[in-house]
Amino acid sequence: MAASGSGGSRADNGYSSLPPRRRKGPGALATAYLVIYNVVMTAGWLVIAVGLVRAYLAKGSYHSLYYSIEKPLKFFQTGALLEILHCAFGIVPSSVVLTAFQVMSRVFLTWAVTHSVKELSLSYLCAAMPGCSLLLLSWKIFPLSFIHFSCIQAQVQTEDSVLLFVVAWTITEIIRYSFYTFSLLNHLPYLIKWARYTLFIVLYPMGVSGELLTIYAALPFVRQSGLYSISLPNKYNFSFDYYTFLILVMISYIPMLDCMPETVRIAVKANNMLWNTL
Repeated sequence: MAASGSGGSRADNGYSSLPPRRRKGPGALATAYLVIYNVVMTAGWLVIAVGLVRAYLAKGSYHSLYYSIEKPLKFFQTGALLEILHCAFGIVPSSVVLTAFQVMSRVFLTWAVTHSVKELSLSYLCAAMPGCSLLLLSWKIFPLSFIHFSCIQAQVQTEDSVLLFVVAWTITEIIRYSFYTFSLLNHLPYLIKWARYTLFIVLYPMGVSGELLTIYAALPFVRQSGLYSISLPNKYNFSFDYYTFLILVMISYIPMLDCMPETVRIAVKANNMLWNTL
């Protein structure tokens, strides 16, 4: 993606592998806006990276680090929705459909999976269980282990797979937005260019693996709680099974996994071309 496409096109899901193509650049006003946007996004993901490191140093463990960067992650990942508008208004010469698909896939994982699949507590179950007030009182007085086990479901935010894709996203986005910023300014450091076409080889499978494992970890909770599912009968005569939908989402990753070896090969070739220019 050339400097003209430096507004944040997501046709590669942020994990770059292909060298940029030369295209006519945006106007002066659009360029100024894109520079500001990419600088802000770079700073935002740097905040997330620093938050992860500080939380790890404070806790001495990588478990449950998600909570230390939950708010900025949601804010800046959701902010990427602007990139769809960049394409729609022609500020960035990239496909609206491909960009929308890539942006929405991450926003979906952020909000509809990682955010939504939370702890299923006893009080939550009581809303649908007759005579549960007595059970809740008994559990508080005599916290029996079998009651705790059957009524508490671990939340997906504590899964190590969440940290896997968060780290992959964070490194990818810092490099990507930096790449776009310096490309717009016509002053691209070699180190950023190298990172853009080299670290992808690791970040792509790392991010995809984390995303798939997180969705998989959410399946038992979604099936048990009926999260976001709509059952018949209802006045709209419409049903929706979120559990099945998530399985279909996981299946949709197969084309990406199928083309991964070829994409990595192209990335290696691009990296070798960079080394040959030294």
